[in-house]
Amino acid sequence: MCIEKIIDFLKDINLDAVLVSSIYNCRYISGFTGDTSYLYISSKRQVLLTDSRYTTWAKSETKNFDVYEINAENPYSDVIAAFLSEDNAASIGFENRQMLYSDVMKFMDKAPNVEFIELDDKLDEFRQIKTADEISKIKCAQEIGDAAFTHILKFLKEGQTEEEIALEIEMYMRKNGASKLSFETIVASGPNSAMPHAAPGNRKIRKGDFVTMDYGCIFDGYCSDMTRTVFIGAPNKRQCEIYDIVLRAQNAALSEICEGKICSEIDKTARDIIADAGFGEYFGHGLGHSLGLFIHEEPRLSPKYNKELKENMVVTVEPGIYIPDFGGVRIEDLVVVTKNGCNNLTSSNKEKIIVEK
Repeated sequence: MCIEKIIDFLKDINLDAVLVSSIYNCRYISGFTGDTSYLYISSKRQVLLTDSRYTTWAKSETKNFDVYEINAENPYSDVIAAFLSEDNAASIGFENRQMLYSDVMKFMDKAPNVEFIELDDKLDEFRQIKTADEISKIKCAQEIGDAAFTHILKFLKEGQTEEEIALEIEMYMRKNGASKLSFETIVASGPNSAMPHAAPGNRKIRKGDFVTMDYGCIFDGYCSDMTRTVFIGAPNKRQCEIYDIVLRAQNAALSEICEGKICSEIDKTARDIIADAGFGEYFGHGLGHSLGLFIHEEPRLSPKYNKELKENMVVTVEPGIYIPDFGGVRIEDLVVVTKNGCNNLTSSNKEKIIVEK
């Protein structure tokens, strides 16, 4: 990210400096991929602070930042207070949603004459519109996820546990280019599939089950996310009905995505289809979310998110129906917003898939 954008941001909101603590914003702004650092940015200096475990690493990855090594004698709070004094700074913005209250108190104690301004998620907003390079990395991560789905369909058979299936998905992704998981893999079978974020357990899949698999991986720092629900053995009429409603809701929402569309309106399109079919009470979560360096970013496709989509935002579209003691269906694709529609990065089949093994 161009450091001039942060300097302009400080001028726009009348701040002398900013303290960046989110590992995702630190990476986005400085290029440092480690998980322990602060960025101090003012018009007079741009410094990455970290400890001896990371200084060599940080110097190899950052171009526009001086790397300062902190230690027990020179802790973060003392060093940043000294920078504020040298810069004659009267105010500094900080990521109040990322920092511990106790850490903020340390900084305030060491710089009592400086006003600390809460930034909420203002710095996160820089990451909402993806660059071509970011989209390319997300696409690579999603291609690994799609390949994992093709693989798992060959692996799936009656009698396997949810944990075994999750492990197979994870191993495949790691062996095929993923550095790690985007989030903990969800494999939920039978009645467990009625829990949107069920953890894989020792339940064995059996004929008559839904099996919902929600997973993603990270490629060069960027996340993917997808969900598919399959049938073990021939589905019954009610299962087919639920699946068809979810797929119809997803396709309707996908057809509405484009630059300028209001996020809550897209959510409403899918939600109304599910509600009109009589299952509104069984779709409780938002329709989707953005992702990038982190798995849950903004914008969000939800009833209360009333901002417009912009070109090159990336969002998931994942409606679901979850009926306690019966089971649930979720179908999730990952798309890039364009001026006149969207580019779906998820290529895996969404029609009914029946596993007969």
